[in-house]
Amino acid sequence: MSERDALVAAVAAGVELIELGQPFFTGMPCSPNHPGFRMTLVRRHGDMMRPDGGSAANEIIVTGGHVGTHIDALSHVSHDGLLHDGVDAYAAQRGGAFTRHGAEQLPGLLRRGVLLDVARLHDVEVLPGGYEITAEDLIRAAKQAGTEPESGEVALIRTGWSRLFGDRDAYLGAASGVPGVGVAAARWLAARDVVATGSDTTAYECISPGAGHSVLPVHRVLLVESGIYILEHLALEDLAAAGLTEFVFLLAPLRIVGGTGSPVRPLAAVRR
Repeated sequence: MSERDALVAAVAAGVELIELGQPFFTGMPCSPNHPGFRMTLVRRHGDMMRPDGGSAANEIIVTGGHVGTHIDALSHVSHDGLLHDGVDAYAAQRGGAFTRHGAEQLPGLLRRGVLLDVARLHDVEVLPGGYEITAEDLIRAAKQAGTEPESGEVALIRTGWSRLFGDRDAYLGAASGVPGVGVAAARWLAARDVVATGSDTTAYECISPGAGHSVLPVHRVLLVESGIYILEHLALEDLAAAGLTEFVFLLAPLRIVGGTGSPVRPLAAVRR
């Protein structure tokens, strides 16, 4: 049996899909650096009736590329005027869209995913605001999981913070801070050559109480220095509740030409 046949056979045998993304709705939590999500109906059933009695409804959606569950393209962050691989950020963004590292170049992903459950490691439902996840945390979480992310794979990091998603102010954590990955932990992931990493918070990295998104050094380490994509606003509670630490990770970003990110609906696939 060929590798392709084996994959088809595995799917035919039965696969369960676990949602890893948050729902998109008007007023949902959003980083103060980005325009929020808005959706409203522009045509309602009955506004126009067809001769046969049919009717249709549709909506208009306005959103930033980094709102709700999304993935950062390599054009999202620069350092000293340079994007990943030394690309001149100012030249690349001329004309209102990126000509290098745009969101249309984001890859579709069908890879092994690993859940590093740092909240479980510390025996809490939610890590405290402002907690910095260290490389030692990830090493211990990988040992707890019985596996660690390898080259080309996806590392998802659970803080438990998504439990607060329904409370906008608490989730954004302006006063409390938000738990997240520190620079040393980001370098640990980069050393393993993961293709992408994500978490269940607004900014992925640690936000100190009262600091807001003033500096984001982990974005520099991952996007600019390492070419590793970042996923934010993940929903990891169902995955954690199922006790899954490794799974098939599926992701298909929108091909937004010249964009800096894309809304996504990530999924974990496991055998039934």
